[in-house]
Amino acid sequence: MDIDDILREVDPTYHVVPRERRDLQDLTRAWVAERSAPELLHWPAGGLFERIHDNIKRQIEKVEEMTGDMDPKTNFALIVIQTELERFRYLVRSYIRARIAKIDRHALHYLSTDELRSRLSEMELAYATRHQALLHDHYLASFLSSFPPPLQNLNDTAGNITMIDAPDLESAVFIRLLKDTLVEGRGVDADGAMDGRESDIVILRWSDAKPLIDAGSAELV
Repeated sequence: MDIDDILREVDPTYHVVPRERRDLQDLTRAWVAERSAPELLHWPAGGLFERIHDNIKRQIEKVEEMTGDMDPKTNFALIVIQTELERFRYLVRSYIRARIAKIDRHALHYLSTDELRSRLSEMELAYATRHQALLHDHYLASFLSSFPPPLQNLNDTAGNITMIDAPDLESAVFIRLLKDTLVEGRGVDADGAMDGRESDIVILRWSDAKPLIDAGSAELV
């Protein structure tokens, strides 16, 4: 008997929507990928977080309805629902924190181009913009105001040397191949390629792994 059977015994109208199962899987994959990648990934498209928010709201309402029922089966089902609710909340909080940490470290970098800005949600974009404005105002008040105006910019790229701190795209990541594919990367001893098989776990530089991730041939682990 699994969780769904237990909940169905307590509430005959209970049913699991396949979309909700897929949303949980997509959220888990996005969480793992965001924590593993050295740079900020694209905010999930397709209304994933909107649906998750609605699902959490429904679970909270269900908990409120079941609270106070002294039936042992109901109490046990309530524990199961609350545990599932906490799992969703943990994944969402951890995912957001991982993204905010990257924005805090490299806010100017993610605001520097349209492509990088497109990776942020609307709220993240507003946060990054405000974060960078506050940081610049702090630097001006602390020491930048004593510099000549041409030297007060934090995004100077004069002399082909940029002041914008960017993530390390050469850091190592682990990926799982989702299908048989050619894996190309730069090794320590020799450069080359290998014929990867589905489910193989490979360690690569992020710059070499990203094309495989974008193509859907692999996922971060």
